[in-house]
Amino acid sequence: MKLHRVLGLVVIIQLVAVVSMFGQGNYKTEAIGAAPAEVPAPILSTLDTKGAKVTDDKGATICEVWLRKELPTNSSPNTSSDVLYGTLPEGALVGVLHFPNATTDFRSQAIKAGYYTLRYALIPQDGNHMGVNPSRDAFVLAPVAADTDPDKVLKFEELAKLSQQASGTPHPGFLVGAPVSGTNFPSISKDDAGNWDLQINGHGKAGDLPLALTVVGHWQG
Repeated sequence: MKLHRVLGLVVIIQLVAVVSMFGQGNYKTEAIGAAPAEVPAPILSTLDTKGAKVTDDKGATICEVWLRKELPTNSSPNTSSDVLYGTLPEGALVGVLHFPNATTDFRSQAIKAGYYTLRYALIPQDGNHMGVNPSRDAFVLAPVAADTDPDKVLKFEELAKLSQQASGTPHPGFLVGAPVSGTNFPSISKDDAGNWDLQINGHGKAGDLPLALTVVGHWQG
């Protein structure tokens, strides 16, 4: 094979890889009503009566999210430069997420269809987690049937063990936090890494507390 044909083939392969990475389609979001009775009553009673739904370009639902009526807040917020939501207490329940179909988390771990609690955590600062995400913010998944105390704030070890029921592996299942941009809620936007971030407006004691989390995309490490 001639050299110019080899080089041409390499370029085509590279272009296909780029399209595969970024050509995930388009996504949109809309406001929805209250979470259904599949969510256990102790958790359901804490949730806002309005949530957000993300759909793909064919209208299929990717996920649904409901935040708490009032998000818990820290009296001494974490002000580290690599933390976006330092007002949230680590281990605290912030909401519920529904995957209508089997999917994967940010670590590409398989997650079954179902309802999951979202608890706030910080990605550990060690060699195994370097470069996972620009910020350390994470929203850890646990099956709602296994996580029924909304007022309990879990230690990281407890949360990691509980979340293994979502991932089915020794590593917790989780989504990562993303910076909030703009004031349109709910909304979804594509970031520089090709991931799609859901923005939803939450409420704390001091007023609005909007959050963003990556609902389509994976760590490329």
